[in-house]
Amino acid sequence: MICVRYNKTRGQIGRGSIDHVWRIFDDGKEYVVKNVRINVPSWGAKTGEDWSICCEGVITVDKETSTITIGEKVCMPK
Repeated sequence: MICVRYNKTRGQIGRGSIDHVWRIFDDGKEYVVKNVRINVPSWGAKTGEDWSICCEGVITVDKETSTITIGEKVCMPK
């Protein structure tokens, strides 16, 4: 499950610039980015003390624009 949460600590040391407004959690890894695109069905869920937008999919990272895109998992036919 991928979770997207607002970055309440943006602008602080090690938490991205003031423009890095999103925290993305996937498989134990955290990304801090400026933009996120969710191209799959999503739902709200309480994750710890905070609420997150959650979904299932695959993450693509564009470091040049600081954007994460969450897309569908594609199964290749055998």
